Amino acid sequence: MSAAAVPVPAVLDIAGTPGIPFGRLFGVELRKSVDTRAGRWLIGITIAAVLVAETIFLIVSAVKNLDSSYGDFVAGAAFVSSFLLPILGIMLVSSEWSQRTAMTTFTLEPRRMRVVMAKMLAGVAMTAFVIAFALVIGLLGNLLFAAIQGQSPAWTFGWTGFTGFLVTQTFAMVGGFALACLLLNTPAAIVVYVVYKYVLPGLIALGSLMTWFSHLAPWIDFQAAQNELYDMPLTSAQWWHLVVSGLIWLALPLLIGLWRIRRAEVK
Repeated sequence: MSAAAVPVPAVLDIAGTPGIPFGRLFGVELRKSVDTRAGRWLIGITIAAVLVAETIFLIVSAVKNLDSSYGDFVAGAAFVSSFLLPILGIMLVSSEWSQRTAMTTFTLEPRRMRVVMAKMLAGVAMTAFVIAFALVIGLLGNLLFAAIQGQSPAWTFGWTGFTGFLVTQTFAMVGGFALACLLLNTPAAIVVYVVYKYVLPGLIALGSLMTWFSHLAPWIDFQAAQNELYDMPLTSAQWWHLVVSGLIWLALPLLIGLWRIRRAEVK
């Protein structure tokens, strides 16, 4: 007497399997940002560069007897971190494609936009860490400067300066993130960002010598529009300059990049 054959399902049904929680995705992406040699070096270089910049500014302020305040020391840290934070945003996205780990990532979590949003949130968290570090280092620099000068520390900064610092640093990281989504290549995204950050403002300033372009420049110069945040409250025209230029240089590349990631072939 033979036993009855047990039917074998033709497919593996995982419809009832719960998806990966977003909190776990965020934790994984946050760990990945510092869990590689490149990530650790970038964070280390950022911290070291901020320390060097603050030390140089402290020495110059003491020797030249400048009237420096807390806001000045934070501005020195912001100048350095505003260049390195976009590279962090770029590496969060482009490393998946340049190191060919996208297939593993999107196989474990096929909902690509959840992965991208987790990466962006991890970038915002790292930006918050860098901002907090810069504020603490600026505090120490200001106290040391006051001690060297034998005077009370000047705390000129205010909520306007803090808000401008917070927003511009976050925009810097998201700008690099958007370029990485758009290009999906680390060297290309870094080169394009350097051109945008350091070459484009000079070209816009040169073009502003022409009368017709001088009226157009505020609507396309996103960096100049961001600098106005340090002098809030803004006028309605300044707000519109920030919104329109932000749509051009931030929102549009990000939206095209997200569309590209959604449709890109994973290898």
